[in-house]
Amino acid sequence: MAVLIVFSFNDSKSTSNWSGFSLRWYAELFQDDKILSALYYTLAIALISSLISTVMGTFAAFGLSQMRGRFKGFVLGVNNLPILNPDIVTGIALMSLFVFTGTRLGFMTMLMAHITFSTPYVILSVLPKFKQLSSEMLDAALDLGATPWYAFRKVILPEIMPGIITGFLMAFTLSIDDFVISFFTTGGGVSNLSIEIYSMARRGIKPEINALSTLMFLTVLLLLFVINRRSEKGAGVVLPKPDTLERM
Repeated sequence: MAVLIVFSFNDSKSTSNWSGFSLRWYAELFQDDKILSALYYTLAIALISSLISTVMGTFAAFGLSQMRGRFKGFVLGVNNLPILNPDIVTGIALMSLFVFTGTRLGFMTMLMAHITFSTPYVILSVLPKFKQLSSEMLDAALDLGATPWYAFRKVILPEIMPGIITGFLMAFTLSIDDFVISFFTTGGGVSNLSIEIYSMARRGIKPEINALSTLMFLTVLLLLFVINRRSEKGAGVVLPKPDTLERM
């Protein structure tokens, strides 16, 4: 990563010889329509799929935490299939499903594919937080007059928030990083960064990619720093007092 960042400021296209400091590749990055289009699809699909996966995975984890017996083990086994399957198997299976149902390959099919393989990771991130909760917390809130939805938002949600954030970041990172499944489920005119970079590899990677990778790396690093700071500030958060719950 350090080498990539350093050579993104290299005046030459070479990645082995330093020719002088320059912002040339950053300027050309924002003039390359193909890279900007791939970046748009990458971020749009990553953000939308991560948000949907986080919501679905959180409620699925809540449902799993309430299950007992063999059925829970069966559901967990099904949830682990997209994780254990090789990406190429999942990609071909989803492509076959879309072709079988007559769905035109494009933005929506890639989005649905990313939701499919991201949701299990969110479930596995949030489920341990539900297991750490006391089984009496929700019942106590309900006994004090809170509605089920209000109790979930005010009592349960703050406790599981670290797992939700972790699941969202994991889904977001996996979506940006994915190539194989995206390659099999995309259509004409829709290409994310991994597919675009793969197509460039035959002709040689453009230096603009180094500049783009540097900006993405610094953005993610800043995001993680902000989240860690917020987590530290929220470490002292306490649950609502009983008199607060009584007013619900």
